Amino acid sequence: MNFFQKTATLALAIALSSTVTFAQSKKNTVTVGGEAMYPMKNIVENAVNSKAHTTLVAAVKAAGLVETLQSAGPFTVFAPVNDAFENLPAGTVETLLKPENKGTLTTVLTYHVVPGKLDFESLASKIKKGNNALKTASGGTLTFMMNGPHNIVVKDENGNTANITTYDVYQSNGVIHVIDSVLLPK
Repeated sequence: MNFFQKTATLALAIALSSTVTFAQSKKNTVTVGGEAMYPMKNIVENAVNSKAHTTLVAAVKAAGLVETLQSAGPFTVFAPVNDAFENLPAGTVETLLKPENKGTLTTVLTYHVVPGKLDFESLASKIKKGNNALKTASGGTLTFMMNGPHNIVVKDENGNTANITTYDVYQSNGVIHVIDSVLLPK
């Protein structure tokens, strides 16, 4: 092979490799809030694009958790949609977003984060083995239960529950599960 043939072969190999990587990442891409969530991006890079999570993103910024959720992790995030925040008692979100309540806001948000990368299969396996109580990043506990063969319900320490509405939104630093309620620590 001459120089030009070697160069063309190398360029073709690189192009094919990129195509395979793009195809693999496209295969695992999930749409949340009307936008694609790309597995090669981190939790924050994806969440800021979800129209269904604008309140959560504002809260993460107000709590100063952006850097943490951009770090290597891995994290499993149970991400409440905007409607979940709207269902809290009137004034709750506004109160939590005040600078003087940053500590409480941080506790509430980190209560939605479990260290590690736990997808549907991992969570379902833990439930089946009876290991369904997981420690959150805030130090609290979330309990997981099956509700049928393909639905997991999350219960907070107060007995409130949230349904996981979208599973396995893979990120470069973990996985997100979209939930329909805000979970609150004791």
